[in-house]
Amino acid sequence: METINLPQDRSQGKYTNRSLARTVAFQMLYQEDLNPGSREQFIESFLQQELPDYEPLMRFARTLINGTAQKKEQIDTILTDIIQHWSLSRINVTERSILRIAVYEILFMDTPKPVVINEAIELAKKFGTEQSASFVNGILNKLIVSS
Repeated sequence: METINLPQDRSQGKYTNRSLARTVAFQMLYQEDLNPGSREQFIESFLQQELPDYEPLMRFARTLINGTAQKKEQIDTILTDIIQHWSLSRINVTERSILRIAVYEILFMDTPKPVVINEAIELAKKFGTEQSASFVNGILNKLIVSS
C-alpha cells in the first residue's frame, strides 16, 4: 500500500495535525462508501501508514472513522432532512463523506462548530469540485441553525 499523504504535509500545529487526521478519516470513509467492508479490513494499516508515530492523531482519526460509521444511519437521516428535494445518493461520494464526518463531529464530539465547518470546507476545496465548498458550507450551516 502506497502512502497517500506525504510526510512533508505533516505539520507540527495541533489543528493542522487534526486537519491531517480528518483528511485520513475522509479518505477511509470515502473508500468505505465505494467498497463497503473495506474499513474493517484496512483501517489499522491505513492509519499506521498515513499517521505513523502519531498515536493521538491515530486515535482522533479512528474515532472519526468508527464513530461516523457507527452513526451512519442517524447521520444520513439528518442529512436527508436538511437536503430537502434531494436524495443522499445524488450527492457525490466526496461531499457525502465530508458531510458525514462533519455531522458526526458536530453532534457527537466537543470540537467547536466553526472549526468543524471550516475543516469540512477545506476538505471540500481540496478533494471536491469547484462548488463543493459552498455546498458543504450551506448544508452544515443549515444543520447548526436547525439544532
